[in-house]
Amino acid sequence: MSVRREFLLLLSPKVLSARRRGVAGRGRWGRAAMVLGIGAAAWPFIYLTLTRLLTTLRGVEEVGPLLASKLLALGLLVFLGILLLSNLIAALSSFFLSRDLPWIRAAPVDWLSVYLSRLTETLVSSSWMVALMLVPMLAAYWRVYDGGWSFAALSALAVAPFLIIPAAIGSATTLLLVRLFPARRSKDILGIIAVVAVGLVVLLLRVLRPERLVNPESYRNLVDFMAALRGPSSPWLPSQWGADTLAGFLHGNFDPFLLVLLWTTALGTATVGALLHRSLYPACFTRAQEGTENRIRQHVAWTWLERAMRRASLQRQQLVMKDVRIFFRDTTQWSQLIILGVLVVVYVYNMRVLPLSSGEMITRYLVTLVVFLNLALSGFVLAAIAARFVFPAISLEGQTLWLLGSAPLEARTIMGTKFWVGAVPLASLALILTGFTNYLLGVPAGLAVLSLASTVALSLAFASQALVWGVYYPEFESENAAQIPTSIGGLLFMLGAIVTLGCVLALQVWLLRGFLMSGLPGREPRDPLLMEVGLALAGTLFVCAIGGILPYRAAVRRLDRLDF
Repeated sequence: MSVRREFLLLLSPKVLSARRRGVAGRGRWGRAAMVLGIGAAAWPFIYLTLTRLLTTLRGVEEVGPLLASKLLALGLLVFLGILLLSNLIAALSSFFLSRDLPWIRAAPVDWLSVYLSRLTETLVSSSWMVALMLVPMLAAYWRVYDGGWSFAALSALAVAPFLIIPAAIGSATTLLLVRLFPARRSKDILGIIAVVAVGLVVLLLRVLRPERLVNPESYRNLVDFMAALRGPSSPWLPSQWGADTLAGFLHGNFDPFLLVLLWTTALGTATVGALLHRSLYPACFTRAQEGTENRIRQHVAWTWLERAMRRASLQRQQLVMKDVRIFFRDTTQWSQLIILGVLVVVYVYNMRVLPLSSGEMITRYLVTLVVFLNLALSGFVLAAIAARFVFPAISLEGQTLWLLGSAPLEARTIMGTKFWVGAVPLASLALILTGFTNYLLGVPAGLAVLSLASTVALSLAFASQALVWGVYYPEFESENAAQIPTSIGGLLFMLGAIVTLGCVLALQVWLLRGFLMSGLPGREPRDPLLMEVGLALAGTLFVCAIGGILPYRAAVRRLDRLDF
């Protein structure tokens, strides 16, 4: 049998499984309609925002096109980091922890077919959400710069190797890790790698000092500023090659060498990964069957949690303790708290270094805009955290969900416990993010209260929505918690969260438009009126209540009707 036929044969079970999941429950067409419906609300928001920004930049001669190219390179750099981390985790499950691997290893199939099929599975599971997010981003560049169908074809040619490179690197790195450590111990190593990777990204951002681009006083003259814009920020990274390829085509200076460099790098990394797979995979697969012990130590925080839960019912106490124990036993989950802490520090520091001191009037207006920008960014961060930690809560129960359903427990007790375990940390993070940034920016008291209440309400709504989608679209067969948020339910939650956040922002900006306009030069400045803040707060709470309480009740009924 040829390698091509073996490759298709090995992929066919995954394709059939995905189709089975697609037609289960509400039906394939109902799920597709739901994805398209929520996507139709979220994608235009991204597309229109970028289109407006790029249109403004295009009107600025010389500097505008360079800033647009920098924006594209920065977006691709962020996506590259996400792809590298997600491929590291996904490759561990695809190559070593998948349940069908013992049968595949015993079958008479070629090693190259196994490698290509597992590499494809890793690539699809880790990259499909990034690919979907690239669609409105590249569509905005296409629309503003009149790229035509040639730009669409070039985008496909540039994005494909951009996705292949991190998949091949992640698979090869995971193979080397398992060669040194058992696969289940490699989860600990992947957590350390994630922390180191985030630290390197943070260091890179601070070395580049991107805030200088909006602070012309940091440059001696216009020549230095233009040189900084024209120079590539990361000439050795595929993200910069892809950005230069696409931006060069739109600006009339297309360099085909960069596209060739992308594809040769993709094929080269895949070839090196195949050679490593051929020589190391048999021994690594054997080591992957080794297990490790894991224990939870008693800490002061654990004792404090037990004391805090004393007034709760015994059922809720045990359910909360169980969820906390499971969370801290999985290194791939608790190690991300370190990453989260680093990101919070960087986020607050970047707010501190924003150049908002160029004049009293314009500073007042900019601070007000940054408050709403802060709400948008922190809301998106909270939604991403809820997708990673709250959405998988039901799926991670697996077969133990049958035990909970058979026990004398009500569905609302199970859901309530899951909700508060996820909502309390999320709301605490919201308060930290918003409180520190408001203090650094010197936000007026009324606006500070509004932003604090908004982030807390959004965090509670996001926790509720994450649980709802987790109940309706569980992934009980997933072998890794990091893969669950990339499922169809995770995408639906993120799209719904973006819609909720957009409604809150639009409502607040509309109700506070008078206060916003008063910050412009030439107008009489004033503080927000109590009635304006009250209406904005009431509207925010109403939107979050509609987006959280009603779906939550539907999820409780759904969980109660499940056939355990």
